[in-house]
Amino acid sequence: MTPVQIVAASENPLLPALYDIVWSAVCLLIVFLVVWKYVLPAFNKTLDERAARIQGGIEKAEKVQAEADQALAEYQKQLADGRAEAARLRAEAQEEGAQIIAEMKAQAHSEADRIIAQAQTQIDAERQSAMVQLRSEVGTLATDLASRIVGESLTDDQRSAGVVDRFIADLETQSSGQPVKGA
Repeated sequence: MTPVQIVAASENPLLPALYDIVWSAVCLLIVFLVVWKYVLPAFNKTLDERAARIQGGIEKAEKVQAEADQALAEYQKQLADGRAEAARLRAEAQEEGAQIIAEMKAQAHSEADRIIAQAQTQIDAERQSAMVQLRSEVGTLATDLASRIVGESLTDDQRSAGVVDRFIADLETQSSGQPVKGA
């Protein structure tokens, strides 16, 4: 018989023999039971542990995120408080600066007024001193001049003082624009 005839003689060459099917089914059943009994529980245990770790990590991340959000809110509140405090301090500093400037201006004005008053007093005293000295010199000159004109000595202090006073009064009258007596 040829190989083609042998194949044709058998019923279906693609279908295995019955004993092969039975032994294959028994082996498959044994492998299935071993996998079901030992491998699948270990695999499920590993998957459950991994799921628990992932879930714990998610919960921990959510907790950390909530704490971070709370810390951020607190930080922003402190930052806002700090900004408000800084603005308040700036406003106080500006007010104090304006007050100090106003006080310094007032102090400078009062110091200037005091210096002006002191200078005015000094000017008045110097004017008075100059007037006394000028009267003395004018009186001496007037007495000498009168002595030369009259031809007599006017050494009498009382008489010369009266002449000098009259002469100065006449000069003051002329400088104020009033007519001179006896002119």
